[in-house]
Amino acid sequence: MNAVVHAPGFGLALTLAAYLGADALHRRLGRPALLAPVLVAMIAVALALEVLGIGYEEYLASVSVLTLLLGPATVALALPLLRSGRALLADRLAVLVTLVVTGAVSVTVTAASLVALGVPDELLLTALPRSVTTPVALTIGTAIGANTTLAVVLTLVSGVLGATVGPWLLDRVRVEDGRARGFAIGVTSHGIGTSRALAHSHVAGGWSSAAMVLNALLMTVVLPVVARWLT
Repeated sequence: MNAVVHAPGFGLALTLAAYLGADALHRRLGRPALLAPVLVAMIAVALALEVLGIGYEEYLASVSVLTLLLGPATVALALPLLRSGRALLADRLAVLVTLVVTGAVSVTVTAASLVALGVPDELLLTALPRSVTTPVALTIGTAIGANTTLAVVLTLVSGVLGATVGPWLLDRVRVEDGRARGFAIGVTSHGIGTSRALAHSHVAGGWSSAAMVLNALLMTVVLPVVARWLT
């Protein structure tokens, strides 16, 4: 049993099994928002690693192929953006204003709350890229001197929470326009949220993809300046 648990491909098999099981459960129960497959799979894998005594570094090495595929998968999410190009240009003023306002709120809330709590500079810098997609968060985190491992964790948690709670919250406040729903999800929960929006509709997926890409471009410019100013 010990040999199986610590075999090179065990982490990959565990991750795939957890996600497929979570997805089947999600479909069977009528796709409830709070049981999003990514969230359930993440919790299941974390519990399994703790019970089986598998360290994070060992697990990360065994799922390296998934890490390598993260970049191409993120690029693939830009395909729906091409389908929504004309609609984005037609509403470019609203898109620009929404992007700037949401970016400012995200950075301000994150920075102000952590500064008020008196956290160390390294943790403050690590939390700043949480609102951008993971490959970009890694690049920004390295540039501003953040703890990249923790930055990835915070990015994933932010994405999962946004993809899980976002659609439920939008339903509660009766936002039904696919463009608005997609943009809101993409700008707050990046790749994970975009995949969820694509499952809802091509319109929501396209606008979510646009929000993810545009927000990543904006934060790549803004966050290094904010990090230098804060520290």
